Amino acid sequence: MIILKRTIPLYLLVLSLFISCTTKDDEVNLVSSNTPTPSTLIFPENNTECNEGNIVSETESDVLFKWEETKNTGSYLLTIKNLNTGLTREIKTVSNEFLIRVLRGTPYSWEVISKAITGNETANSETWKFYNAGLPEESHSPFPAEAISPKIGSNVNEGIIQLQWLATDVDNDIVSYKVLMDTSTSPSTEVGNITVNSLNVTVSSGKVYYWKVITEDVTGNASHSQVFQFKVN
Repeated sequence: MIILKRTIPLYLLVLSLFISCTTKDDEVNLVSSNTPTPSTLIFPENNTECNEGNIVSETESDVLFKWEETKNTGSYLLTIKNLNTGLTREIKTVSNEFLIRVLRGTPYSWEVISKAITGNETANSETWKFYNAGLPEESHSPFPAEAISPKIGSNVNEGIIQLQWLATDVDNDIVSYKVLMDTSTSPSTEVGNITVNSLNVTVSSGKVYYWKVITEDVTGNASHSQVFQFKVN
C-alpha cells in the first residue's frame, strides 16, 4: 500500500507565522495603550505654604488643585489627607484640576491616581505636602514626621535597631525631635529627645512596639506624627 504524505504549501506557513506574530504584537500594543502614565503634580507646590485660593471664612478656603494630564487615562482619583487628623478625602474626576474647600492653617498631603480608559491599570503620582495658609503668622508648625524605618507593620530582629523618620517644615527651622515608644498603642515613654532624625533603641523578642515623633521648631511650634508600629521576631 502506498501512503501519500500531504505537504503544507510554503506560502501557508509564512502566512501562519505572520498572523501569529501580528497577533502577539497587537496584544502587546493593546496592553501598552491601556496603561496610564503617572501624573506630574503642579499646585499646591510641595513643602510650601499655599497662599492662593479664595478665603471663605476664618477657618476655610477654596484651593484649586492642578496636575498634568496623562496618557491613556479615563479618570483621576485625587486624594487629600489632613496631616493633623489623618482624615483622607478622595475625589474622582475626569479633569486635571479640582476646586476643594480645605481648612486654613492646616498641613495636607495630596496625590493623584490615573486610571486607565479600559481595564484596571493605574499609575500613581508623587505625594506632595503643603501648608494651607491661615491667619497671618510669623511661624508655621512642622509637617508631622513620617516613618522610614522600620516600615509600619514590619518585623524586625531583637536587639538594637534604628528608628528613622522624615520631617519637613515650611520655615525650615526644626530644632528637635521627641521620640515616644513602648508596647502601648498610645506610647507615652520618652526614649529620646534629639536633633537628628534617627535613634537607636533596644527591642525584645515577641513584642509589638508602638512609637511616634513630636517635631518642634525654633519658636516652640510642634507637630505629632501618627503612631507607627512594628513587631519583633
